[in-house]
Amino acid sequence: MPITPRTLKGFRDYLPAAAMPREWIVETARRVYRSYGFRPIDTPALEYLEILTGKGSDETDKQLYRFTDHGGRDVGLRFDLTVPLARFVAQHAQEVGLPFKRYHIASVWRGENTQAGRYREFMQCDFDTVGTTALTADIEMVLVVNDLLTALGISAFTIRVNHRAVLNGLLEKLGLAGKSAAVLRALDKLGKIGAEGVTAEMAKTAETTEQQNAALLSLASLQGDNTTILAELKKLVAGDETGERGVTELHELVAATAAAGVPAGRVQLDPSIARGLDYYTGVVIETQLDELPGIGSVASGGRYDNLASTFTKQELPGVGASLGLDRLLAALEELGRLPAVSTPADALICLFDADRRDAYLALAAQLRAAGTGVEVYPEAKKLGKQLQYADKQGFAAAVIIGQSEFDAGEAQVKHLASGESATVAYDGRDANAIAAEIRRAVDAAAVDHG
Repeated sequence: MPITPRTLKGFRDYLPAAAMPREWIVETARRVYRSYGFRPIDTPALEYLEILTGKGSDETDKQLYRFTDHGGRDVGLRFDLTVPLARFVAQHAQEVGLPFKRYHIASVWRGENTQAGRYREFMQCDFDTVGTTALTADIEMVLVVNDLLTALGISAFTIRVNHRAVLNGLLEKLGLAGKSAAVLRALDKLGKIGAEGVTAEMAKTAETTEQQNAALLSLASLQGDNTTILAELKKLVAGDETGERGVTELHELVAATAAAGVPAGRVQLDPSIARGLDYYTGVVIETQLDELPGIGSVASGGRYDNLASTFTKQELPGVGASLGLDRLLAALEELGRLPAVSTPADALICLFDADRRDAYLALAAQLRAAGTGVEVYPEAKKLGKQLQYADKQGFAAAVIIGQSEFDAGEAQVKHLASGESATVAYDGRDANAIAAEIRRAVDAAAVDHG
């Protein structure tokens, strides 16, 4: 009996129509990361279990895919790319040099409940700077996220920023420094369970008083423009050195991103952000699509000065962020921003006469040499059938050369989006005129999709 083809719950196949924009996002991320000097690395999908456990939160420990391998070793699938980075840098710091700027684009796994835009296997597009505590690296993290989403054609987004030192400073003032993890995890749920739910959780997990709860919720609920929030934060942490440092760094970050050309209002201070993972120690960010806020953050990160201390006595402070590729892809799909394209080639070369197959293949080679991606239809079928295929796959153009075109030394290039056709010269050797017309069809289709 044949096996029923199916995918595991929480996992998905990517058909060409989804894989194409996914690759485009990855290629764009690589280009932006490289423009800032970030270098590529890769690490194994499997790590020793002790490398992964205790580095995120209790929740991520529960979500780990873990097992004993054939050698009897306890291993786990990585749940993010930051913990493997800490292990990597601790192991290879002398070889790569510090500060070390890296990007890593790969799949990670978490056995969490599935929902729209969230899967148990998903790809992260990380970039990090390790080996410096300079605020410049934190500021650059915000600039990279801004440039990346802008390069992806997204203009309506907000980078929400907070600083763990501000939260920690208030906790110190309230006498809750030893219970920061429980408090921060509760505050991170403010948007999901509301003030009452957060208050109840803090009282249960951190044994907070009403006065402490009021002060913490006052911090997390601050709203207004950045100037207003900075002024209120300064009052709340006044007298605490840690908190005051956090406010100063937030002020510098806001000023620096504005000086670098980030549009006004795009960087928004948000004291409610705690970030779910426990290893963040400084600036933290979440990025929200203004048109689809309910899908959650599409790019998150922050500073994690103490993470690598698990693996080495050498101080290896770091800061970086991750683009949630699959979540962003789901958002763009929901917003109707993904063109119906299932092919990376620009044009289809229709095949009329099987005896002229080599001539069509020669034309394809000429076009590819001119920088134009093309596909040759494999069989000599009716033109309507071939054009139907071209439309379905999302080609921008179809090249039509029948007997009469060969005799006249010309070719027809059909713009599939508009239906118009252009006749251009083609002598069997020089395909530049065809390539130019295909480029016009590609440009016209891009404007139509935009």
